[in-house]
Amino acid sequence: MKFSSSLKFNAVSDWWDEYISYDALKKYIYQLEKQQHGRDLSLSRDLESNERSSLLNQGDASDTDGLFIPLLDRELKKIVLFYEHQEKELLEELEELEKDVSLLDEIGLQGGEHYEDYVDDEDDDDDDSISASRSPDGRRNSLSRQRKLSSAGRARRPLANASTSNDMSPTLRRQSLSSIEDTHDMEESYASLRGSKTRGTLGKLSAKFNNLKDSLVSTSTDHTIWTAKTDYAYDTRLLFKRRITTLHINFTNLKSYVEINYSGFRKIIKKYDKVTYSELKDRYLHLVVEVAPPFTQPSKDRINDSLNRLLELYTKCVSRGDKALARQQLRLHQRENIAWERDTVWRQMIGRERRGEGSNDDMAGATLVHDPEPTLVDFPTPVGQFKITKRKISKVISLVVFIILLNVQVVSGQEANRCFAILSFCTVLWATEAIPLFATSMFVPLLLVLLRVIRDDDGVQLTTSEATKFVFSVMFSPTIMLLIGGFTISSALSKTNIDRLLITRVLSLAGTRPSTVLLTFMGVSCFASMWISNVAAPTLCFTLIRPILRTLPPKSAFGPCLILAIALAANIGGQSSPISSPQNLIAINAMNPKPDWGSWFAVALPVSAVSIFLIWLLLLISYKPARSPDGDGYIEIKAIRPTKEPFTLKQYWVTFVCLFTIGLWCIEHKIEAIVGDMGVIAIIPVVAFFSTGVLKKDDFEHFMWSIVFLAMGGIALGKGVMSSGLLQIMDVAIRDLVEGLSLPAVVLILSPIVLIISTFISHTIASVLLVPIAKTVGENLPGNHSNLLIFITGLICSCGMGMPVSGFPNQTAATQEDEMGELYLSNIDFLKNGVPASLIATLVVSTLGFALMKVIGI
Repeated sequence: MKFSSSLKFNAVSDWWDEYISYDALKKYIYQLEKQQHGRDLSLSRDLESNERSSLLNQGDASDTDGLFIPLLDRELKKIVLFYEHQEKELLEELEELEKDVSLLDEIGLQGGEHYEDYVDDEDDDDDDSISASRSPDGRRNSLSRQRKLSSAGRARRPLANASTSNDMSPTLRRQSLSSIEDTHDMEESYASLRGSKTRGTLGKLSAKFNNLKDSLVSTSTDHTIWTAKTDYAYDTRLLFKRRITTLHINFTNLKSYVEINYSGFRKIIKKYDKVTYSELKDRYLHLVVEVAPPFTQPSKDRINDSLNRLLELYTKCVSRGDKALARQQLRLHQRENIAWERDTVWRQMIGRERRGEGSNDDMAGATLVHDPEPTLVDFPTPVGQFKITKRKISKVISLVVFIILLNVQVVSGQEANRCFAILSFCTVLWATEAIPLFATSMFVPLLLVLLRVIRDDDGVQLTTSEATKFVFSVMFSPTIMLLIGGFTISSALSKTNIDRLLITRVLSLAGTRPSTVLLTFMGVSCFASMWISNVAAPTLCFTLIRPILRTLPPKSAFGPCLILAIALAANIGGQSSPISSPQNLIAINAMNPKPDWGSWFAVALPVSAVSIFLIWLLLLISYKPARSPDGDGYIEIKAIRPTKEPFTLKQYWVTFVCLFTIGLWCIEHKIEAIVGDMGVIAIIPVVAFFSTGVLKKDDFEHFMWSIVFLAMGGIALGKGVMSSGLLQIMDVAIRDLVEGLSLPAVVLILSPIVLIISTFISHTIASVLLVPIAKTVGENLPGNHSNLLIFITGLICSCGMGMPVSGFPNQTAATQEDEMGELYLSNIDFLKNGVPASLIATLVVSTLGFALMKVIGI
């Protein structure tokens, strides 16, 4: 969690303005960054030709330090003044509390002789007492009314107690006498809290005390007010329990206030050093912050000593000498206070999201960009408003198509016709994303079994029991395990920060020329997409380019050019390794024999490299990113600073396991007699990372299981098409279409079809639908070129990137905004550059990729 968010959740709401102004300081840091970059450029341009100095581009940190340190000093002064005021008040309250406890030790049970008289008087004003106890500052209100009654209490005190009263100070005497009404308020307050869920524990404790009070007589032999079983002693203990717990919570909040603000100073100065290339953090923390009163060791010792004194008081006054019980109950009160105080809008919003109340009902698609879908028709019904949206229309259309195809004989054979209905039904749902993609995939095994589509090798229809076992056995195939292994590697690289560490070191070599920086980022985005998924890779790159975007001149063409370049390169990276995207795994699963990783890299890496280079040239021609917005000069990019963090033992372990696993995948064919399949090799990172603590249970739960179930549904559908006989019928039709055509001609016809479909629907779904067709076409060609056509189809599925909705990288890029909240990219950017980029990448696959496949014998 970011510190700004952590501050919101952990700060005491009443003290919000007294915390460090983290967000304001962060915004000022970005302003300093822009000023520093502008100054560096102006200085470097004043140098004579060929005499540019790299030292000038580092900027003078002392200039920015002189502007930033006064802001830190102002925040520190605010925190010190507030802390000293709070500490003084709390220490005074603690001393007063200790004096009151000492006084009651002296008075003992004598103060309860006229307790019943006070209770009778208070019955007439019961409502006021309850309201006072429930008020935000109920303790002070109650004490003020106690003091008003203290004079009457003294007047009715017997002369026998005069000697004791004369030994007491007026203030302490009033506190002792007025405790009666406060205990009555407390009793009423606890009675009301017993029905509250948030105070359930306190209610149980109060109920136990009441049962104990009712079951015991007032003639107890105990003579200590903290152990006696009289009504007066019981109510007095309730009063002091309330005072002690309230003061304990306040001291704990003050301690947390100090810790949070110290973390705030440390993090904001660390960010300042990172952005401005300064080295202020250690110097300012040690010489300024740590010598300020809230952060010194004596100040911390005073708070800890006060907490220990309160623990002793609670042990004496409430828990009958049981210190462990006192510590446990004080912690319980602290947790309940936190839960109560932080039940704010943030918590309510989280609860609404978990219950599904905060999201639009129609936003059920699998895309990352979720805009509320406009209502086409809205009309009232007896049961409420009924809204007609595009997704609801798509659901109806898919259901109608399904019902019609089930009842109309489109293809020969009952099982084949039913499978065709299932295929059409799922295709409409996948194409329109009327429901989540993985939910559509779950329809596949359900319908295959219920409609009795599955047949055995002899063409005999399987029973539902046999069909169920068959479908579920093929759904969890070695390909799925390979996908999970890829998720594990991706998660380990991200969690240990290896991806960011390597990427920043590579980007630091890019220099400041816009064209070089652009190509470097494209290469990094493509490489990252090979290992950490098409979703995480562009998101990481977009985070890394924020310092560059902040220092660009307004309306510079380099910003949108860089964002689009990262998205397009991430799409290309989706074809570069077998685990970079699900469509690759679906293609591998359909190939026979399955290629090893070495064969895949031999084709995919050259194809990806050439595609990246040609798309880079396209973007340079289209955007001219090096030109300044006014057209009078050229811009220079802020250099990326490499991280100074060394590799840790955990990072070395993750790197070794990843390289070892990838190496085994590359030579899988040679060790097939030992491992059996690449899916078995994929278990190695799962066991290695989860057993050594690199990844936790939460990391496993956060895997993209929707993608897993999507792939499982696609595999089941492919097996259903084959088993039902539909594939043989398609085989005849496709054979007629490609009869007489050569292999290169078939490739040139198939490629644009795959590209168009993958542009408008999910790349994974495109592979689910098209890979079986490519396999059938290849089997009908002389020499059986099914593996080649499947390989080409899988690669081209990643090339569909001409629209904002074409794949996760494009969707992420389409949401990027500048500092004014305006989008960097429009639909025109995608049409003008994304469509040509898609055509270029497809042409490279169809030509260079085709040639490489023939060379390696696919």
